[in-house]
Amino acid sequence: MKKGFFKKVKSTAGKVPFVKDAVAMYYCAIDPETPLYAKGVAFGALAYFISPLDAISDVIPMLGFTDDAGVVLAALKVLDMHIKPAHREKANEFLS
Repeated sequence: MKKGFFKKVKSTAGKVPFVKDAVAMYYCAIDPETPLYAKGVAFGALAYFISPLDAISDVIPMLGFTDDAGVVLAALKVLDMHIKPAHREKANEFLS
């Protein structure tokens, strides 16, 4: 999953506004201090994000990432208390 996730991030960076949040979610998911249920939510959302089988195909201009955004944003609501400033800092470092 790691290889597929970072490949997708690199191809979508600058195209979708939630990429930084998805990367922070990834770092939250691999953090040993993150509870198991939160890891499951994060990995589930990230798997949907990188999956080529979407409800709305990513190649459709303007609409392609709306389903991905919905899944990532819903997961962020659940994970809000688990995504630490350190996870966001790592996401910023990766994307810069």
